[in-house]
Amino acid sequence: MIEFKAYASGSKGNLYTAGDGQTKLMIECGLPWRKIQQAFEFKTSSISACIVSHQHLDHCCAVKDLLRNGIDCYMSAETAKALEISGHNVKIIEHLKLFEIGSWKILPFPLEHDVSNTGFLLANAENEKLLFITDSFYCRYRFNGITTIAVECNYSAEILAANVADGLIHPSMEKRLLKSHFSLSNVVEFLKASDLTQLKKIHLIHLSDSNSNEALFKKTIQALVGVPVYTH
Repeated sequence: MIEFKAYASGSKGNLYTAGDGQTKLMIECGLPWRKIQQAFEFKTSSISACIVSHQHLDHCCAVKDLLRNGIDCYMSAETAKALEISGHNVKIIEHLKLFEIGSWKILPFPLEHDVSNTGFLLANAENEKLLFITDSFYCRYRFNGITTIAVECNYSAEILAANVADGLIHPSMEKRLLKSHFSLSNVVEFLKASDLTQLKKIHLIHLSDSNSNEALFKKTIQALVGVPVYTH
């Protein structure tokens, strides 16, 4: 069984794990190294590797610390270049080219953001599948047999528009969000177009502090999919 856990999710930092009883992966490393150590009760040796979506520091600020501590970090060549990192622990991946870490087979795919960004489809030995998508306003791909989804649900267009009208959000920030993050309506449309026949649970991640409504998001998605929905 896939176990997905969120330790931090949002603009202040992102840190997740995916485990299948054999191989435990870190997804993102966007907290200071000390906080990551504390999150894992100083047992970072339990982590086989880290997969990184993109160069923004709320997703990867501890990557150099991970490398110094012998943890392999997988990312695109564009992300590694932007972070100015290299070495044998930096594992370069190519979009749409399958790679393996322990018991996981992982398919990276491109996402739409304001920098090069990667989503991941992870499959374990039992062919259970975890789909991970964050920091993207659109996903052009559709996947079959997904059992767990971790997907960004950053904002509601209605809440965002109201915040702009009230002067709480600058219009330039609205334009950036519309072209860089998944909204509630994006998530709904993506799920409607996806194969959910094997789906067991959904994790809504990277909710905005000011432009989201946790209860509304959970209720909306749960009514659509009919499986447990968790918000982070």
